[in-house]
Amino acid sequence: MMEASDTEEFGVHAGAPIGGSNELLDVGQEDNQMEEFLGPQAEYNEEEEERKYYRRKRLGVIKNVLAASFGAMIVYSVYMGLLQMQLILHYDMTYREVKYSNLGLEDIDRKMLMGINVTPIISLLYTPVLIRFLGTKWMMFLASGIYALFVSTNYWERYYTLVPSAAAIGVAIVPFWASLGNYITRMAQQYYEYVNYREEHVQEQKKLPKGACHRYIIVFQSVFSSIFNLSFVFAEFPMRFVLNGHLNTNKHILHSVKTCGANITGLIPGFNTTILERLPRSMLLIEVESILMGFAFLAMIIFLLLCGAAYRPTEEIDLRSIGWGNIFQLPFKHLRDYRLRLLCPFFIYSGFETMFAVTGFSLSYGVCVLGLDKLWLLIVVYGLSCSVFSSLSLSLLYFPRWVCLVAGAAVHVTLIVVLLALPLRPNNPEMLGPLLVISALWGLGSALNKTGVSTVLGLLYAEEKERLDFVYAIYHWWQAIAIFIVYLWSNLPMRAKLSILLATLLVACYCYWLMERRLLKKVSFRLPRIPRPRHKVKGYRYLEEDNSDESGSENSDGEEEDGKGDGAEELDREGGGGDQHAASGDSSPAAARRAAEVHHRRRDNVQAKEGESEERPGG
Repeated sequence: MMEASDTEEFGVHAGAPIGGSNELLDVGQEDNQMEEFLGPQAEYNEEEEERKYYRRKRLGVIKNVLAASFGAMIVYSVYMGLLQMQLILHYDMTYREVKYSNLGLEDIDRKMLMGINVTPIISLLYTPVLIRFLGTKWMMFLASGIYALFVSTNYWERYYTLVPSAAAIGVAIVPFWASLGNYITRMAQQYYEYVNYREEHVQEQKKLPKGACHRYIIVFQSVFSSIFNLSFVFAEFPMRFVLNGHLNTNKHILHSVKTCGANITGLIPGFNTTILERLPRSMLLIEVESILMGFAFLAMIIFLLLCGAAYRPTEEIDLRSIGWGNIFQLPFKHLRDYRLRLLCPFFIYSGFETMFAVTGFSLSYGVCVLGLDKLWLLIVVYGLSCSVFSSLSLSLLYFPRWVCLVAGAAVHVTLIVVLLALPLRPNNPEMLGPLLVISALWGLGSALNKTGVSTVLGLLYAEEKERLDFVYAIYHWWQAIAIFIVYLWSNLPMRAKLSILLATLLVACYCYWLMERRLLKKVSFRLPRIPRPRHKVKGYRYLEEDNSDESGSENSDGEEEDGKGDGAEELDREGGGGDQHAASGDSSPAAARRAAEVHHRRRDNVQAKEGESEERPGG
């Protein structure tokens, strides 16, 4: 009984502490769980997560390059295919009289071609302003929308629909191509940054080391050219599958043609004006235009949804904040750089040779000798050759940058001499093989030339991401000038055209040799100073961090402080931007950690300043 009572007594008295210890144990377990949840995870590997993050970023850059390439290819497949079909139909006298009577389609076509070829002459005045105002991605999207507008106007062929849409295309051509060149080069720079994300100059967004991203520029430009040049192939689908079945015989079409090749004046003198054996049904043409319209919308969607931004938001703001007057002037100031001036002849020749391939050679040599039904074959061979041989620019990974341009020039010089000496007569199907070989070789030279020029331009300005839009705007503006000259010389003798091509190519090679010689001697080139962005404005968008309501009257020496701040900010910008840019432009784990450190340092500085103000006597 005593033992029982003792046990009961001990049980009664020990009951409370046991329950309390359980509660303490539960609280301790909850604390341990919270520490495990909030503390560093044993399974979490920060370096591995960061590596996976930048791998996704690199895949995103590759996706951007492929999307921009396919988008541009679709846009120009639709544009060139529709334009070719439209010009062939409107050339036929029976089609004009039966379909449109006295509408004057020939006059409309002349004005439409004038709008496409003349309007780009003034494009250097507005191209950089448009690109910086809209952004590179949105400029590509808007330009593809203008091409889609041109397709839509062909549903109702009238002067007030075709001519304004053609002029709009002329306005958009140079901004579209300048944006594409800028975009591909920026993707190469971004890819380098995502590969070398641990480097100090990348984390602090400093200027890239010289030659750091050259290999990526070479690869991306080659990929873009290989995909885009397929547009020449797909542009011939309407001709091959729709119009070829409605053409007259070659004997009828070429009945009055007396000579071909280098001996003719104009395009094809004596070419018959009734080239259609029977008119295509209106419903068939509407179906073709609807398919082309669908692909034009597809290109717009690709640019909108699949292409990422070319610059970080803070970089976009910096590019716009130098002032619109400066943006307007800087393209002209960049022409002081002897590298750009000496490359201008090659810019002009790249426009000459492309237009000669799709108009001069294809018509005066191809159609004149083989007939209109073989036009699609010549263009397809040229496009496939351009696409396949664009990959030869990858040789620049191992050889000097002049290899592509010199090799392309050598091929074209040889072909021009052959075309000057080649005797040809009309309606001669036996010449199909030699002309296809010439078309393929011309495509080889074009691929080396165009890819080489774009790549060389990217290599020369690889570290100048704030100048890329100006540089590519100048390049494609000179190309547009060359295309306008080709438009003007359509009635010249073929020998004169070939002589101009040869002279321009020789001058371009000499100027390029001079440029490389000066660079080898390390002759300094003159680059215009780009003004420092100014974000401190009176509006609500940009607010000072410490005191957004600061006014000039409250600080007597505010001018002096602003001057010092500007200098420090300029040095910081030349060094690659501040911590704020790094934090806002990147969302990786390391960048988030750096942003948190910056935030804690700023908070500590503010608290220290408040402590000093409280310690001051009479404060």
